[in-house]
Amino acid sequence: MSVRLKPLSEQTIVITGASSGIGLATARRAAEQGAKVVLVARNDEALQEAAHMIEVRGGKAKAIAADMAEDDAPARIGAFCAEHFGPFDTWVNDAAAAIYAKVEDTTMEEHRRVFDVGYFGLVNASIFAAGQLRERGGALINVGSVLSERTMIYQGVYSAMKHAVRGFTDALRMELEADEAPVSV
Repeated sequence: MSVRLKPLSEQTIVITGASSGIGLATARRAAEQGAKVVLVARNDEALQEAAHMIEVRGGKAKAIAADMAEDDAPARIGAFCAEHFGPFDTWVNDAAAAIYAKVEDTTMEEHRRVFDVGYFGLVNASIFAAGQLRERGGALINVGSVLSERTMIYQGVYSAMKHAVRGFTDALRMELEADEAPVSV
């Protein structure tokens, strides 16, 4: 099945990890093109400032603080989006936690935090978003990294998480294609 996406100017886009970096740049660019954006991250102050700056420049943005490691985060974000802009057309998973340390110096708690946010949070949000998008069509974007395909010294835990993200995303994409779901992954 061919997936038809709305023009960017007609879309509502949820972006996790939107308080800085790629997530924030994506939100700004999408808003410049006319999309309504819902910014998500843990840092409420940074999110509110980012949403305000988008609105000052003529864009439409709302912000919701959420930790993607929490099981109910995707449903809360989806409800927030629906309340302010209606249903989302695209969901971007960019939230991550990183550790810069030798693998043997990284605690299991630190390993778990990186995976809870960057992998399990992404999986949870992807399954939620795909379920919503199956009904009306749209796009799911999981942000990877060059470290999805190779590993770097002192970033072993982050690299392992990004490898897992790639494997999960490929599997979900193939399953949605096999079901002929109108979802681009």
